[in-house]
Amino acid sequence: MSTSQTEGSVSVADFRAAMRLIVGNVSVITAGVGDDRTGLVVISVVSLSAEPPKVIACVNRSSSTWPIIERYRHFGVNSLGPQHQRVAERFSGFGGIKGKDRYEGAEWTTLKTGASLLTDAVAAFDCSLDEMIDRGTHSIVIGSVEAVRTRDAGQALIYWRGGYRPLEA
Repeated sequence: MSTSQTEGSVSVADFRAAMRLIVGNVSVITAGVGDDRTGLVVISVVSLSAEPPKVIACVNRSSSTWPIIERYRHFGVNSLGPQHQRVAERFSGFGGIKGKDRYEGAEWTTLKTGASLLTDAVAAFDCSLDEMIDRGTHSIVIGSVEAVRTRDAGQALIYWRGGYRPLEA
């Protein structure tokens, strides 16, 4: 049952509880190079334009990834499959894992910009940074897709009701 509230009175807890009921694709945003790289999990990656190809993602400005995207002016978007749950957990910071240590336990490659891309990602987008638009606690990160790589096995990793779940076609 939903709660009725007046405009502007939605609590953070109520908002988060409602957002957990929206099914989202799990993607890892990667940024930086070498020892100066990090990344995070996002559920908010969408296509902005097909001509020219552009994507948007929402990144918390207090994350360790935001300044790295700004510094290097590139990022990778890696759409995950069920076999990548441990990758998602690492990039979510489970166990306090940070920075370049998040990349351990998976195979990575680069295509054009230097951003790390998961070699067996369902879909990987290599992006140069167009713009970062600040709204609330996050930035809307707009990227031009410089290269793309796909491995469609008919499966995806989704986030729903506060947890990672497999999705099969």
